[in-house]
Amino acid sequence: MKKRNIIYSTLTIFTIMAAFLFTSCERDIEILEPATYPVIAEVFIDGFSSGLNYAAFGGSKVTAFDVDNDVKYSGTSSMRIDVPDYEDPQGAYAGGVYFTSTGRDLSGYDALTFWAKASQSASIDVVGIGNDLGLSANQATISGLAVNTNWKKYIIPIPDPSKFTAERGMFFYSEGPENNAGYTIWFDEVKFEKLGTIAHPDPAILNKQNQTTTGIIGQTLTIGGTYISFNMPDGVDQRIDVSPGYFTYFSSDEAVATVNGNGQIAVLGLGTAIITAKFGTLAAAGSITVNVEILPEKAPVPTIPATDVISLFSDVYTNVPVDTWATGWLYSTAILQDIQIEGDAVKLYTDLNFNGIEFSSQTIDASAMTRFHMDIWTPDPTTMPSAFKVLLVDFGANGVFDGGDDVSHELTFTANTNPGLKTEQWVQLDVPLSAFSGLTTKAHLAQLVISGDPNTVYVDNVYFYKTGGTTPSVPTAPAPAPTFPAGNVISLFSNSYSNVTVDTWSATWDQADVSDVQISGNNVKKYSNLVFAGIEFTTQTIDASTMTNFFMDIWTPDATALPATFKIKLVDFGADGAYGGGDDVEHELTFDANSTPALATGSWVRFDIPLTNFTALTTKSHLAQMIIVGDPNTVYVDNILFHK
Repeated sequence: MKKRNIIYSTLTIFTIMAAFLFTSCERDIEILEPATYPVIAEVFIDGFSSGLNYAAFGGSKVTAFDVDNDVKYSGTSSMRIDVPDYEDPQGAYAGGVYFTSTGRDLSGYDALTFWAKASQSASIDVVGIGNDLGLSANQATISGLAVNTNWKKYIIPIPDPSKFTAERGMFFYSEGPENNAGYTIWFDEVKFEKLGTIAHPDPAILNKQNQTTTGIIGQTLTIGGTYISFNMPDGVDQRIDVSPGYFTYFSSDEAVATVNGNGQIAVLGLGTAIITAKFGTLAAAGSITVNVEILPEKAPVPTIPATDVISLFSDVYTNVPVDTWATGWLYSTAILQDIQIEGDAVKLYTDLNFNGIEFSSQTIDASAMTRFHMDIWTPDPTTMPSAFKVLLVDFGANGVFDGGDDVSHELTFTANTNPGLKTEQWVQLDVPLSAFSGLTTKAHLAQLVISGDPNTVYVDNVYFYKTGGTTPSVPTAPAPAPTFPAGNVISLFSNSYSNVTVDTWSATWDQADVSDVQISGNNVKKYSNLVFAGIEFTTQTIDASTMTNFFMDIWTPDATALPATFKIKLVDFGADGAYGGGDDVEHELTFDANSTPALATGSWVRFDIPLTNFTALTTKSHLAQMIIVGDPNTVYVDNILFHK
């Protein structure tokens, strides 16, 4: 390994506030001339030039920079940078910016030049110009600058001198230890020059790639990989990584997406937009095609009584304090946006590989809770091997990370789990806390970590809750409406679709009473005195051979703690279409408080089950019966369908 990756952030150490007071009398208006800035080319010759300041980057060794009166290229002194060893307690790397409080007019120059050498051959992570400890809109950098023990002159082109009329960012650097060991760098004769021999700019965005992405209305995307290659005086091309603001951006359809001068794409409407850019009059290589196909509907509204809930994020409940919804941990690429869907607050994560959510300043005591709930929606493919993971971490009684009593457990969800990942559908991850088997204590929960692929994920209704308590006798809200395309559905009962013919919802041979009720205008089947109920569609059997899932919503006011169970059986009468004809097949699944999905009291439970789980149901071309069995004995049923 040559060196360890160094991640650094610029701390805004200085805040400049300017107030302008304009006074005038009627017909007495004074026109102010534009401010002018000094033309000072020197940065460091034998000391700081007029008005120059230095600030170390956050996390760096603040004493890394000094003035050296012994080693210099010319004159009496040079800039000396002492790069620390790996795990130096004073700082992980050397890095800082040389800036002025008042801008300089450098528009007459085309490069920053300097001489450099080091105590050994090395590759400096970053050197550059235009970092002003603020927006740094004119930043330009060279990565991996090779230095050795001999003095050599280096050149950083100014990509567009017309932008440097009031520049404050004169020079900056960042470098970590080489092979875990520190060393020394010297810079000298740092100044801006007009060389006139830097030519043939070759601009690019997105590292010259033509990318395609799925955009979501309300989402903001950021264009990266912006650079310009210049032919240098020695005839060699040099890549200069630049801020996105050096480019002018264009959208092929601004009704779909617009892009501002900082390369931020605002996704506005359905359709396709191609984003391109120019550097001056030169077309930049690279583009991004944004396809906007769908916006999520509002997530299902939780119905758990507030007294039984500890909510981290939901418009339905009062939320506990959360320190951050995006920790920005090392190597995490996740970008968080807070958006609204139909007036409902939602967290949108893009470029998700993993992301930390922390509530360590006020840990959560979930020891009385029985379940964890999170709603997610993604536009990305969710077929195998795509996986979404949820990790819960308890810091233990000392409330400190890695304090010796931490416990954690991670659950993985795929298209084949239950609940299973789905594309362009809200998935309710509602699981027993007992499923987090390694989470042996739950009194000091401090972290929730989400990870995986899909990489674009909407998150809503994140909470812990307990079953039991005061439960209404009827649902207070209907089951969430399914959103599958009608062409992919065979519906037995749902207001969302045209339903096939069902002969009876309570066969003569069953032990159950059924009635038709309405919940907020939505039709629902209510089963009472339920032991087992036979639902028959023998007159017109169902061919579900092309379907992949069985789907059903249930709600009960009854206790659902063990040993309560609810069973679903599907029966295929075979090619002869007759019960007991010799080719019948069937399979029954059992659900309880510890299954996935799990039974719950006073909330809609959604069964979306792969038909492959009905393992003995070897044929599905002549389905004729569905049987529900169990205790609870009062069950409201909605949205019974097959889908693919």
